[in-house]
Amino acid sequence: MTVPQAPLLASVDLGSNSFRLQICANNNGQLKVIDSFKQMVRFAAGLDENKILSEESQARALDCLAKFGERLSGFSPEQVRVVATNTFRVAKNINQFIPKAEAALGFPIEVIAGREEARLIYTGVVHTLPPNGDKMLVIDIGGGSTEFVIGSDLKPIHTESLPLGCVTYSLRFFRDKISAKDFQAAISAARNEIQRISKMMRKTSWDFAIGTSGSAKSIRDVLAAEYPQPADITYEGMKKLAERIVAGGSVKKAKFENLKAERVEVFAGGLAVMMAAFEELGIQKMTVTEAALRDGVFYDLIGRQLNEDMREQTTAEFQKRYHVSLNQADRVAETAQKFMESLCLARNVPVQDLATWQQFLSWAGRLHEIGTDIAHTGYHKHSAYILENADMPGFSRKEQSMVSQLVLGHRGDVKKMTDIVGRNEMQWYAILSLRLAALFCRARTRLALPALMQLRSDSAGAGFVLRIDGAWLEAHPLIADALAYESAQWQKTDIPFTVQAV
Repeated sequence: MTVPQAPLLASVDLGSNSFRLQICANNNGQLKVIDSFKQMVRFAAGLDENKILSEESQARALDCLAKFGERLSGFSPEQVRVVATNTFRVAKNINQFIPKAEAALGFPIEVIAGREEARLIYTGVVHTLPPNGDKMLVIDIGGGSTEFVIGSDLKPIHTESLPLGCVTYSLRFFRDKISAKDFQAAISAARNEIQRISKMMRKTSWDFAIGTSGSAKSIRDVLAAEYPQPADITYEGMKKLAERIVAGGSVKKAKFENLKAERVEVFAGGLAVMMAAFEELGIQKMTVTEAALRDGVFYDLIGRQLNEDMREQTTAEFQKRYHVSLNQADRVAETAQKFMESLCLARNVPVQDLATWQQFLSWAGRLHEIGTDIAHTGYHKHSAYILENADMPGFSRKEQSMVSQLVLGHRGDVKKMTDIVGRNEMQWYAILSLRLAALFCRARTRLALPALMQLRSDSAGAGFVLRIDGAWLEAHPLIADALAYESAQWQKTDIPFTVQAV
């Protein structure tokens, strides 16, 4: 009897310090590591004072991604999720780099917001600890940012991300011989950042603290070898490490056992940030876990496959927060999906591509009216602004931006979308589908659409044609007038839309 092989999943974590690829077998939600790769790319070290990535740092990254891409050969898009963190968020020339990176890797890259990174880190941690109802504080010091999370079950209570990193702080404070003044300056600067969230975090409180990722693990390992502690990390232990670094003038001269060579250059920065967190938040001791962002990505990916998609939960929460009419939202979303399907079937668009855009239209249709909670006039602009800038757990920045653009384009002047959309044919399909859905559903009651109705791109592929039952149009003069106005709007662009009564 042949035992079926567990499906494989892969996560790629593009951090500011290191890039990681991990491949796991999914045994009914239990993950077994099959393969893993890590390369110290030092991506954040390639940022200059203007937040421009150097050619050297880009070359290092592309070399690493090409190797990852070779290992992922044969994987389907549904098996792989790639997330990118702080340096991808802050680099001003990242939009020029990402297409090259995706070509080298062979899969799309999701640049995630800081709070989304915090949520995924917490998801990885909470799935690897036995539930006991206690609240935990999770701290993850990365290369360019540090995430703070408080929670007790699968959904965190607070998620925060601050611009503190082992790479950025090492470069900022510890380039030369390290003095006591340098260390205190680094700790003070980090404490100043953490003060922004310390009052709220202390008010929420926690029962125990957990550290994750490279800085926490390296501090734990060095303490275990040099100054054994009653916990993985204590403040007194870290203070001894800092004093020893100052006495030697550098981390290298401190000659710590159990400190990997790849961590030497960034150890002081990570230590200063951790000491600042202990001081500012009043932490007494900390346990370190092996779980990290990549584990959260895996569990989030499994959730999506089990229809437990965090993006769906976020959409529902936004509908509730902004008092959306659920019936109207569903009507618009479903109608938009029908128009999109009509367009795509006529052009033989691959099923997977259609499914992706149907999902975008579902989110956009269900959220297109959230801006009415601010004002009805120009509500689509308010909706788009919220969707572009709010923290939306589960969504990548690219996904948020796309939903925001569809909502912005669903009414008003079409010409405003020309510079935003450019030549993205599928996005134009989606915008037209959502515009027509909002138009046909304007009465806010269920409307039986005519059996004779087809939306197609024209024969040249440069515009759209809506063929519709003429008798039905005569019976619905308001919709007929609205379609005539819609056609006039598209005439202002180089993508005409015409209505043919049949």
